[in-house]
Amino acid sequence: MQFKTIKTIKSIQHIEQVSLLPQLFKWFVISMLVAGLTGTAVAGFDYVLDLVTNWRETHLWIIALLPFCGLFAGWVYHVYGKSVERGNNLLIDEIHTPQVIIPLRMSILIVAGTWLTHLFGGSAGREGTAVQLGGSLADQLTGPLRLKPDERPILLMAGMSAGFAAVFGTPLAGAVFGFEVLALGKVRYNAIFPCFVAALTADQVCRAWGIQHEIYQIVDIPAPSFSGLLCAIAAGAIFGIVGMLFAKTDHSIRHVFAKKISYPPLRPFIGGVIVATAVWVLGTTRYIGLGIETISESFSGRVGPLDFLAKLLFTAMTLGSGFKGGEVTPLFFIGSTLGNTLSSILPLSPSLLAGMGFVAVFAGAANVPLASTILALEVFGPKVGVFAGVACVVSFIFSGHAGIYSAQRLGFQKGAWNRAEDL
Repeated sequence: MQFKTIKTIKSIQHIEQVSLLPQLFKWFVISMLVAGLTGTAVAGFDYVLDLVTNWRETHLWIIALLPFCGLFAGWVYHVYGKSVERGNNLLIDEIHTPQVIIPLRMSILIVAGTWLTHLFGGSAGREGTAVQLGGSLADQLTGPLRLKPDERPILLMAGMSAGFAAVFGTPLAGAVFGFEVLALGKVRYNAIFPCFVAALTADQVCRAWGIQHEIYQIVDIPAPSFSGLLCAIAAGAIFGIVGMLFAKTDHSIRHVFAKKISYPPLRPFIGGVIVATAVWVLGTTRYIGLGIETISESFSGRVGPLDFLAKLLFTAMTLGSGFKGGEVTPLFFIGSTLGNTLSSILPLSPSLLAGMGFVAVFAGAANVPLASTILALEVFGPKVGVFAGVACVVSFIFSGHAGIYSAQRLGFQKGAWNRAEDL
């Protein structure tokens, strides 16, 4: 009797596993389609972004026109883009509560808006654009593929993962980002297979188009030790507080501009005046655009002690006033330069602290400690894992409940570790 029971159980398990094959095949095909669309779109976006960035740096007079760029872009969104202006937050909301297919114009508007921001001298990133590209392009497949309402969130998560992976060349971090970013402290594993397939493939598609990603190297990584652990905890706490400061500053600027300026297109116009004036007063373009050169500098030398704060303010003003672009690359800038500065008070190398800050400020500001830790492993290699992982986790804890994505759901209170309902 016992033998028959065991045999029956094994037979059921076998049937269940076989029944998974059609679903795996279905989502493999769908994820490949999402990856092909997203990887190609991100490659084109990145290529043009490099062109406009190089053109701006050789024609600096164009920064004086940043306010008028903001006025035009703001008007376009006001007239044609009201339904998609919430960007990544709209994607997150649609995953939590699916309602309507995201219009394809989200892709067109966010790409054009980001190019204009960088061409005229705003301080922004590119992750937001890539994630919106992935999500909106993926959602266009919902109708043709006749997906059910409960399958649409999985499709959107796969698109977000594909966009993140393609723009940074970090497929594993991109995959985890797609399902970790939705809710603070809770992960939706039902999309894990599509997210991984889409992220891994989108990265390869983007690279196949000839897109090369930045390479950063950390030197002088010590063996893990108790003193190193304490340093990582201390640095992580500071990174988390700065990540929270960025998110709150960005949200505060949005709130003030919305309250004081009733006509939306005037908000980026005023923000453009402030940013362009600051560039003229400081006499440097160090804090606009992506800031890749300064990020690289933080790994190989010394940077200014207030570089991180200047980038924080420039980016918060640019995005908070209504310009389009991403937050993550500026967060890399803020974190790496802050880490470099912290090396004057913590007994770790400037390069190592720059790498820890690179991922940990992002972990705190976006509430994605797992994706950020994996990002560190993919960008810097396994030796940095212990230091980066501790810094990311502590940053996540110290960043509070404010984040750059206001649509994130609250899965648990960060300080309520012992509450049963949060488990």
